[in-house]
Amino acid sequence: MASHAPDQRSIDGAMDREEQKPTVVVLFGAVGDLSKRKLLPGLLHLFQADLLNDARIVGTSLEEVDTEEFRRIARQAVDEHGDSCSEQVWAEFVELLTYVPQKAGTEALAQEVRRAEELLPGAPQDKRRLHYLSVPPNAALAVVKQLDDADLVERSRIVMEKPFGTDLESAKALNARVHEVFAEEQVFRIDHFLGKEAAQNILAFRFANGLFEPIWNRNFIDHVQIDVPETLGLEGRTAFYETTGAYRDMVVTHLMQVLAFAAMEPPTSLTPGPISDEKLKVFRSMKPLDPSEVVRGQYQGYRGKEEVADESDTETFVALRVDIDNWRWAGVPFYLRTGKKLAEGARIISIAFKEPPLSMFPEGSNVGTQGPDHLTFDLADQSRMSLSFYGKRPGPGMKLDKLSMQFATHDTPSSGLVLEAYERLIHDAMRGDHTLFTTASGIEELWAKSMPLLENPPPVRSYQPGSWGPNAIHQLIAPHAWRLPFERAWRESDGAG
Repeated sequence: MASHAPDQRSIDGAMDREEQKPTVVVLFGAVGDLSKRKLLPGLLHLFQADLLNDARIVGTSLEEVDTEEFRRIARQAVDEHGDSCSEQVWAEFVELLTYVPQKAGTEALAQEVRRAEELLPGAPQDKRRLHYLSVPPNAALAVVKQLDDADLVERSRIVMEKPFGTDLESAKALNARVHEVFAEEQVFRIDHFLGKEAAQNILAFRFANGLFEPIWNRNFIDHVQIDVPETLGLEGRTAFYETTGAYRDMVVTHLMQVLAFAAMEPPTSLTPGPISDEKLKVFRSMKPLDPSEVVRGQYQGYRGKEEVADESDTETFVALRVDIDNWRWAGVPFYLRTGKKLAEGARIISIAFKEPPLSMFPEGSNVGTQGPDHLTFDLADQSRMSLSFYGKRPGPGMKLDKLSMQFATHDTPSSGLVLEAYERLIHDAMRGDHTLFTTASGIEELWAKSMPLLENPPPVRSYQPGSWGPNAIHQLIAPHAWRLPFERAWRESDGAG
């Protein structure tokens, strides 16, 4: 007798449809760089994946263009930065896009949002607004005020880009101003690193397997590296960087958030509240940063550029040691590094395990010559993981080689389902899921632990473009060594089943 119960796929689909209400996405900075590179192509991909059902997109920015021109800009953006799509799909997607220039005024924006809402199905109380602030940090509060003046706060969520403040005082002031208009549960502080498959794979790796969580502590782990070198320079972004620098731009946002995923205790459930609670505990357990354990660098050629002072002290590179003072991690250093114009680009989390306390292998066996065993996470959009270890080389005698087991998302049957980080986070914000977003308390705690560094920063050291940063980084991590360049190349798929 055939069963009439729905299969799991239809159950999951029904749940998604219940969670995601009809939504008007209001895209501030709609013709800016981030919107062209990530947001507009991402919204199209969500539409292609049937994850943008019952939605309209209202763009707005300072540029004086109309809806027709905005749609042309959007097509050019997705052609250049997104996936290909058929003319039929584009014709359906483009009908969702309208545009209102900021100079048209607050009331014009409000009217367009309400007109778009009227085109969505359902009762008014079941419709949502998602305001995405793709604007410079100093313009965010002006947008918050505009939304308040336009009476567009009710039934809405607001996505805010980093950096969220520049120190503890400014972060508290910004949170207070935002909370005058929006409740904390309406605010989504976006960090695209947490939207990557690999970042979430850390949670799956740790908490879904009985193999690794029992050794995920100071008894077995020697040290941790979080490495995000970049080959790009700061051409066109020097004005922004002069007010932030590498630490504010990358560390207190991206790298610290990834650190929290790697270091947190098991949450009571994989839901926003418990995960945010455990991340906050990590930040509270961090020792205040010691400026003597921080290396700041600036690549040669940065000074003297337009909008950069000849004596600029802004760092384009930073490496530091973070200590987490709790039972799980006491004595285990976390080394963080990021910078511009470095030798290679990568986004790596590397867990170094302690070496055996005694070796019985004969001299010349190669044991210990290639460093400790490592578990490595590559934070690429198609995530990869590698576990390295010593194994016997085939043949006579006892010669050991460093071997590795690797997993790559692109080798799995589900690789086509991968969402780019911004796509996932936009979708989560539409559903009201805070799991991968940062909180006001977490941001303020990080700034509090950063204040010793911000108040007494070490001098910047010059480094050559194309290098790995100032030489002082080797003293910082000694007796360990930096893992990049990554010594065991990722294996590429040969296409075999």
